[in-house]
Amino acid sequence: MRRLIAVAAAGLVLFSGSPAQAAMPPAEFGTDWDDPRTAAPPIVPPLGKSCSTTIVDHAFAGYDTYVSSYTPPCRGPWSKVVLRLDGTVKGRQYDRLGWLTIGGVEVFKTSTPEPSPDGIAWSVEKDVTSYAALLRSPQTVNMYLGNTVDDTYTGVLNVRVSLTFYAGRSTDTADDVLPLADQGRDGPDLTGTVTVARNTERLLAEVYATGSGGGCEEFWYLTAPSATGYSCPADPGPYREVQVLLDGKVAGIAAPFPHVYTGGWSNPFLWYVVPAPRAFDIRPINYDLTPYLGLLTDGVAHRVSVRVVGVPAGQSGWDTPVNFLGWRDHGATRVTGALVASHLSPLTNRVTAGDRSVVVHGGHALVSTGYLRTSHGLVTAAVTQRVGNDSTHTWGDGENPDALQATWTDDATSVTGGRVSRLAQRFALDGSITIGADNRLTTTMRMTDARGPVTDTFTGEASWLLDVPRDQRHATATTSERYQIAGRYDRTVATVNGVVVPPST
Repeated sequence: MRRLIAVAAAGLVLFSGSPAQAAMPPAEFGTDWDDPRTAAPPIVPPLGKSCSTTIVDHAFAGYDTYVSSYTPPCRGPWSKVVLRLDGTVKGRQYDRLGWLTIGGVEVFKTSTPEPSPDGIAWSVEKDVTSYAALLRSPQTVNMYLGNTVDDTYTGVLNVRVSLTFYAGRSTDTADDVLPLADQGRDGPDLTGTVTVARNTERLLAEVYATGSGGGCEEFWYLTAPSATGYSCPADPGPYREVQVLLDGKVAGIAAPFPHVYTGGWSNPFLWYVVPAPRAFDIRPINYDLTPYLGLLTDGVAHRVSVRVVGVPAGQSGWDTPVNFLGWRDHGATRVTGALVASHLSPLTNRVTAGDRSVVVHGGHALVSTGYLRTSHGLVTAAVTQRVGNDSTHTWGDGENPDALQATWTDDATSVTGGRVSRLAQRFALDGSITIGADNRLTTTMRMTDARGPVTDTFTGEASWLLDVPRDQRHATATTSERYQIAGRYDRTVATVNGVVVPPST
């Protein structure tokens, strides 16, 4: 990891931009390759009328937050709302992490590809229909994409973000979309308040959690107990968990996704064309807080905290903005009820540290039950959340090689009245970095993002020569992403040395 951080910090980037035109892939990276893309399906627009508006049109070349305004371009209701980011960048630049808020609500979080001297272009689409209630009225727009531009890092991030609205009605869209109010910090925890409508009968929270900032918490899954001497120490180890607390009580638990950005694992060549899962569209973690509504519908502000379990004291690096989506009982002016039970099982966090190795087994469960008195009768709400992590991290002399095999599980089941929903998620990462006797760095990677019927799998290997001028690195990479939706969709994007090729059978 010491070498990993050092190489990443050195900004060792070699790029080109416009789509490659060669009939056959080159023997190694040259000065031109294909623009970034993913294997995910495009968002299918509904039939009928639509309208659009641009909310961001800016060249990000510093660390100021871009501010603009949003006005609905047409009247609802809308069957679907789609956010689209189009970006271009050329020169030399790191990957950057950015966010977009509308009316104080975080609706989009992203990281950027690293550019070529000639320039690249990329785009991201996200279905933001869940925020339709927020978009019915004018709002302030803020976008942050901190970016250093100087004589060395020349890449200016030109970004345009638009919203497209499709006429019609959407089912099950929240009545209220609420940001966290009175935001602050209580040590490492993000804190604030939320005030929900008195007749709220369903409540979800979403947290856009990322370990970031270029320090060890960006690679939190590779941290090791300080006694091991590993270059990214964390006691007791790498187990992390994102919790939501209401009035000081744990009300939601979740496993964070092991994000890898486009400069990650010492090898931007691995991610030039096909990024790691979720790199361009960082998904929020969702928590069903309905069992707690009997405590929240009194019309007053309630304290909210977001905590990342396992972060060493005094260590920064996590960003955890939180929003709330509320559904109202339109037949009542007040919903009352009570929390019947909430049981958080003891956390298992077993860390076995050997000679240049760390083995982790962790996890636990939260079961919450409450009831609500609504206009359609007494409703019971029960939520069960189970999270787990198993990982084996090994390294050699000088942390060469450095390898990790890890899985995270996150299983949530909600039963509210007649509504039953379950989301079983499994994240996996199997990667290694090796520097050979010839001073050639090789990264191998397999990542899996499985959530319900969707499985997104990245595999790849990239290699380049250290400590030589850029035009002598002789970099090579073979990558593949397969995106599957059970019974409905199956697409693979494969590359060789930056050129998209037909996937192997």
